[in-house]
Amino acid sequence: MAPTCLRPLLRYRSFAILFLTPLLLLPLPVAVPTPEAKCAYIIIIMAVYWCTEVIPLAVTSLMPVVFFPLLGVQSSKSVCLQYLNDTNMLFVGGLIVAISVEQWNLHKRIALRVLLILGVKPALLMLGFMIVTAFLSMWISNTATTAMMVPIVQAVLDQMDNTEYDVTMMEQATGQTNTVIELEEKNASDPTSVHVISNGQVPDDPRSSEEKKMRKRICKGMTLCVCYAASIGGTATLTGTGPNMVLKGQMNQLYPNNNDIVNFASWFGFAFPNMILMLILAWLWLQCSFMGLNFKKSWGCGTERTAKEKAAYNVLKAEMKKLGPISYAEFNVLLMFVLLVLLWFSRHPGFVKGWATRLFPEGEKYITDSAPAVFIALLLFILPANKPNLTSDIKKPFLSAPLLDWNVVQRKMPWSIVLLLGGGFALADASANSGLSAWLGHQMTPLGSIPPWAIATVLSLIIAVFTECTSNVATATLFLPVFSSMAASVKIHPLYVMLPGTLSASFAFMLPVATPPNAIVFSYGHIRVLDMVRSGIVMNIIGVFCVTLAINTWGRPMFELDTFPTWANSTTNQ
Repeated sequence: MAPTCLRPLLRYRSFAILFLTPLLLLPLPVAVPTPEAKCAYIIIIMAVYWCTEVIPLAVTSLMPVVFFPLLGVQSSKSVCLQYLNDTNMLFVGGLIVAISVEQWNLHKRIALRVLLILGVKPALLMLGFMIVTAFLSMWISNTATTAMMVPIVQAVLDQMDNTEYDVTMMEQATGQTNTVIELEEKNASDPTSVHVISNGQVPDDPRSSEEKKMRKRICKGMTLCVCYAASIGGTATLTGTGPNMVLKGQMNQLYPNNNDIVNFASWFGFAFPNMILMLILAWLWLQCSFMGLNFKKSWGCGTERTAKEKAAYNVLKAEMKKLGPISYAEFNVLLMFVLLVLLWFSRHPGFVKGWATRLFPEGEKYITDSAPAVFIALLLFILPANKPNLTSDIKKPFLSAPLLDWNVVQRKMPWSIVLLLGGGFALADASANSGLSAWLGHQMTPLGSIPPWAIATVLSLIIAVFTECTSNVATATLFLPVFSSMAASVKIHPLYVMLPGTLSASFAFMLPVATPPNAIVFSYGHIRVLDMVRSGIVMNIIGVFCVTLAINTWGRPMFELDTFPTWANSTTNQ
């Protein structure tokens, strides 16, 4: 009866949320007509819209442009400046480079090469998939990385499955176990007929039934490892995922005199070791959960490759062969990618003067990470995709088409994330200028009696749970200004709570809807929601543990987290 009664309500759910939320909250700005209350009114409405997604996330992000000026919170000029600021330009530049890597299939070549080097033993194969996925998602979007990796995983698993079936059939028919020629012949045969026979015969053998269950578990583990590695890998670089950019932008917004404490190099120094630790623990957990701890079987130390492993290796080799030798365009893109990473790391390393200070007067003051990102992006639209024409044929142009075409960028650029970041920066700026941040900080003063590490751990857990049902960028956008206010009120370093909160926003491991990589893996049909929830709970615990460890060990000296910085104090007092 209950579902039938609720059906009319569910039918009007979006309408009710869209129109009732502003009406029910209207007493707040009417009863308390202060800038803080008006700012809070818009933020709460946006939070509800972001969590329920009654309208697209990017559309909700445009609300500050309309309502902050109308309510007298901020001028249109001040609000609009936040939508394409320095941090957003860094994000756009990084995305253009990532699009060029995708466009020329450089990411696939890197993935296949690493997998061929690591080998195809079950444990090493899973580790290979995770390392490649994590590395690629550091530089290109988590969604694009997963979308490329899952078909490779699927092809390898299918070939291993077919080969194992062929071995079983030959053992039953002739008793021969190692006839490689016949295996190759059968692999080329019609797969549909193979599955019909297997459905009829294999379950009769109890050993095969057990192996079938094991194959199913391996499929689950191999596919889950890809989406988990994509989410983990994105945390390692500043441009790897949206929440990292939210932190960078809000630090610049809330603490304009922060001495560029969060830049590409400092973030990488903190987050990369954390990513490595998380990746290893995640790999061990998935090994235990889906493959067991049979080291002899998983690692196969000193044993020859089985027919399944040879088949997997052949699939990877065939895919690599399809790509052919590295092209002129791929080499140029790789060169630009390496150059960008070097420019980012050497701009302001911290322990020595970077190129920005050495080559340009007051470069440290004027040049940020967005400058090299956009510079490399510009070069991608200029450098040719083919070698220059040095022949005397005047009909052919000297330079071919460039590495990147604007139509490709326009089609592949996630403009919605750019707007979402901009909306978040507008909220943070309005919170600071309206006095809402100061008011929130004052309310949180009693938290000063709790140890800082305990505060950071609890907040990480809250964010990790919240991000399962909300966009990770929206989660970071909503919570980071609150964490900043709390840090100011209890006089702890803002990054002590903002860094764990940012990283935890990427820990969406439990549900298919939590993040696009999870949805892509779930769509292949190997895993159920319950499988993802069971694995995801432990993954969330692993994530929070690693972040807590990082912030209390190497994070402390790196960002001087034991002191309350003067730049945070002066900003609070303004």
